[in-house]
Amino acid sequence: MAKLQKSIEKRNALIKATIELVNNNGFHATPMSKIAKMANVSPATIYLYFENKQDLVNQTYVEVKAEYTKYAFETYDENMPIEKGFKLIWKRIADFKLKECESAMFLAQCDNTPMIDEISRQEGIKHLQPLLNLWARGKNEGIIKPISDYLLYAYAINPLSFLMISQKRGAITLDANHIEEAYEAAWSSIKVCK
Repeated sequence: MAKLQKSIEKRNALIKATIELVNNNGFHATPMSKIAKMANVSPATIYLYFENKQDLVNQTYVEVKAEYTKYAFETYDENMPIEKGFKLIWKRIADFKLKECESAMFLAQCDNTPMIDEISRQEGIKHLQPLLNLWARGKNEGIIKPISDYLLYAYAINPLSFLMISQKRGAITLDANHIEEAYEAAWSSIKVCK
């Protein structure tokens, strides 16, 4: 059992080092040797858990995406009214991005570059299914604009990454009023105007 725990700890250290180094240096400037050094393991140890650097980054992405969406949907009930459900999910996403900044920054980088392979990207999208289902229901009920889910995500969710990065840079300190204003702007961008 101690051996299994040690193995899990090494793999987790590699994931954590990958997130930190990719966030600080980018994908291409993060060699396996640096990841191993930061994780305090030999470079050969990486290959016990991952086929190569691409596999390490892909698996890190899928794990972080799963952690992110688990948090986002933890208190969501699919029977909630559309706006109430969206607000709850949106606020949980905002909370995650501001509290788990390193993980959120890693996801933002992955979402905006070709460093993740398509299979892993599709696996990550599956984790967003409750939000996609909510939007589909909202479109059917005439509450959400009948536009692509990519556009809905771009207007309603992606601005949170910009705000998170701006706060990390020290350009803004987000308070409860900012979060509420950002939510209202997100909701306004995707709801059908009546």
